[in-house]
Amino acid sequence: MLNSALEISDLLRKSKTVAVVGISDKPERASYGVSKYLLENSHFELFFVNPLLDEVLGQKVYKSLREIPVPIDIVDVFRKPSDCLQVLEESIEIGAKSIWLQLGISVEEVESQGEEAGLTVVMDRCIKIDYAAM
Repeated sequence: MLNSALEISDLLRKSKTVAVVGISDKPERASYGVSKYLLENSHFELFFVNPLLDEVLGQKVYKSLREIPVPIDIVDVFRKPSDCLQVLEESIEIGAKSIWLQLGISVEEVESQGEEAGLTVVMDRCIKIDYAAM
């Protein structure tokens, strides 16, 4: 699992595509605020995933990671801990390079199974905070 600021900033610099799983269309939600910030301030191409929505922040929302037509570098997860293993399985299936569990979320099985599958794992961190700190 990546912990150091140097490793995190290296991951963020090298990554180009980010899938935000659990995007919300509610401005008060963290997933909305983080995505809005990244759209406006980062070099990332963002892809949103939520089976219940069609569009957020003017962008298409995909029903699952499998629908995204390009390779994904970071799967940024805004889901409750009990949903994270399923997101990991889909991340492995699509060949994502890393999985990032947002601030407040740590799932031991995601760390062990993700690393075993060759993914870089980040847990309990906010991609917006780490991006802004680069």
